[in-house]
Amino acid sequence: MEKIASFTIDHLKLLPGVYVSRQDTVGTESLTTFDLRMTAPNREPVMNTAEMHAIEHLAATFLRNNPEWQDKIIYFGPMGCRTGFYLILAGDYTSSDVLPLIIGTFEFIRDFEGDIPGASARDCGNYLDMNLPMAKYLADRYLNNALYCADKNNLNYPE
Repeated sequence: MEKIASFTIDHLKLLPGVYVSRQDTVGTESLTTFDLRMTAPNREPVMNTAEMHAIEHLAATFLRNNPEWQDKIIYFGPMGCRTGFYLILAGDYTSSDVLPLIIGTFEFIRDFEGDIPGASARDCGNYLDMNLPMAKYLADRYLNNALYCADKNNLNYPE
């Protein structure tokens, strides 16, 4: 079998950033999948599930309530390797197109206070596995190390 596209990226060169992972057409609709890479794969520690779970709840809530983007949000969820998240949007977009949205999402997480949306036994299958302080720390780190200073190295996969 052929390798899938995401396994052909040189993870030893990959930096934290926002990357177009793939673009697909379903019927007449274009879908863009973004690789929101928060840690340098195989060079930095991976994120623990508790903070990833908190980030997932907060980001999904923010994205699905964003007046400009809410109708384009298809999916937001974690990577199995625990180095980032995938965001799937309806439409044909570049990393630069969505950078302000990603910055806004992670500023929301960094600044969030209160109860995490959906973090209850009724609303979530593993509601106790949440770490808001660490989620806020990682959001701030991602903003400062990748998003606020994003350039071609953080917006395009390495050659």
